Amino acid sequence: MAERPTTSWRHGVAEEAKELAAGTLDPECACMMGLFPDELLTATDEVLDSFEDELPGLGEASDERVFVVVERVVLALNAVSESHNEAAFETDEREALCDYIDQSLNEHGVDVVLTARQGLGRYQLTDRWRKW
Repeated sequence: MAERPTTSWRHGVAEEAKELAAGTLDPECACMMGLFPDELLTATDEVLDSFEDELPGLGEASDERVFVVVERVVLALNAVSESHNEAAFETDEREALCDYIDQSLNEHGVDVVLTARQGLGRYQLTDRWRKW
């Protein structure tokens, strides 16, 4: 199963906290808690929970239905980003979220080559709605 990006982000926050507590990391070098505050992680997980709830049976769905689900998750992630001053997701985070959406769809039988049927490139599945 595709690993949620928030899982690795939470792991990074926890590792940094351990290093700070042990005195092996200079507090001025700590950045994970600033990049991934709990409110951001919780909001992102809520969006991904909803997305995952829509995945079962999507492999047999029409392209239009798949795009509705993708649009919904992307717009919800846009809202998360907006609530964090448009700075919730940097390049690596954006790529991780897009990969997660792609992998999750694949795991549920969705052939993401459906983008070609819509005149889009292979990795443009989220581009139509994505602001992050």
